[in-house]
Amino acid sequence: MPVVVRLPTVLRSFAGGAEQVEVADAGTVGAVFAALEQQYPALHHRITDDQGGLRRHVNVYLGDDNVRDLDDLATPVSHGDELLVLPAVSGG
Repeated sequence: MPVVVRLPTVLRSFAGGAEQVEVADAGTVGAVFAALEQQYPALHHRITDDQGGLRRHVNVYLGDDNVRDLDDLATPVSHGDELLVLPAVSGG
């Protein structure tokens, strides 16, 4: 069973309109996003910065936990886990 990455509407166009994408054989959140780079390079660029870290305005949740509160991109994932990608919303 693959890791599922759920995408908000604003990022779906970078994944061919998909609401979610699946990644097999990933051991960490970083490995999931590295695998996404092969299939959806534009999506990967919207989630990670030039140094390979999460962009400041992007939050990624594993269950109810923000991966930044865990081990960031080194957070382990298992088959069947779901990651939720949410861009931060700001305004004034």
